Amino acid sequence: MPGGLVALLDDVAAIARTAAASVDDIGIAASRAGSKTAGVVIDDAAVTPSYVTGLDPSRELPIIGKITLGSLKNKLLLLLPGALLLSWLLPQAIIFILMAGGAYLSYEGAEKVVEKLGGAKHGKTLDDPIEDPAAFEAKRVSGAIRTDLILSAEIMAITLNEVADESFVTRAGVLAVVGIAVTLFVYGAVAVIVKIDDIGLHLDDKSSQIARSTGRFLLRAMPWLLKVLSFVGTIAMLWVGGGIILHGLHELGMHGPSDWAHAAQHAVEGATGGLSGILGWATYAGLSALAGLALGAVIAVTLHRVLKIGTDHH
Repeated sequence: MPGGLVALLDDVAAIARTAAASVDDIGIAASRAGSKTAGVVIDDAAVTPSYVTGLDPSRELPIIGKITLGSLKNKLLLLLPGALLLSWLLPQAIIFILMAGGAYLSYEGAEKVVEKLGGAKHGKTLDDPIEDPAAFEAKRVSGAIRTDLILSAEIMAITLNEVADESFVTRAGVLAVVGIAVTLFVYGAVAVIVKIDDIGLHLDDKSSQIARSTGRFLLRAMPWLLKVLSFVGTIAMLWVGGGIILHGLHELGMHGPSDWAHAAQHAVEGATGGLSGILGWATYAGLSALAGLALGAVIAVTLHRVLKIGTDHH
């Protein structure tokens, strides 16, 4: 769980507790539900910097601002009312929506793994020349907001599942708090990430040796940071997607896969002493990622080899 998000949600919860008892419930539930969205948040933060790649540096922050606004609209104007309506009219559908999102995350993660291993790339790349910067920027922003809608839907579904037994007011409050907090955290982090190279160039021009050294370090570190984010984002998609599928199957009465993963977790915990908590969690997360990779690979083969969808190279 990213520490920054935990701290942010804890701050929100602390503020909420000072208002009223009902808001106190919202704050506590928001902290609990927010922690469950960690993997999707990591993926969101890892994916978003790619949407400003290849654009004028002066447009990076305005573009992120547009995506942030679009993300808030996605969560508060579309997904929050839809989630509340769903929890009221058809709460049993939430698990199937979660599993659909888990399957999508597994598919996306598996595709990234295949591409990293030298497989075919599906969809658009950044190799095509930019002929109309304004149109390209608008297209990139709309694409980012569409991707955010999918990730936001998964965040809201996970959150709603965590507070399904709470009152209507608490559910609404938790969805709003988590939606706003996650959006500000993700796109605030993205804004910092995409400007690291500019900060490095600025420091490299200073007279201070310390400033220049820091600037050069940031410039050297930036490509590695983006690679690490891409790797972590892929792992997060597989871990979260696979975990959602295992949990969903368990809820639907297919206990085997989840029970096997938990049995392995408990076996590792029993054999590792002081590190049992971390290694046990890592075992379950790793098995969830493998389950996500297997499912995602099946979906990718079905789409690209059987149904011939998304096989055009751009």
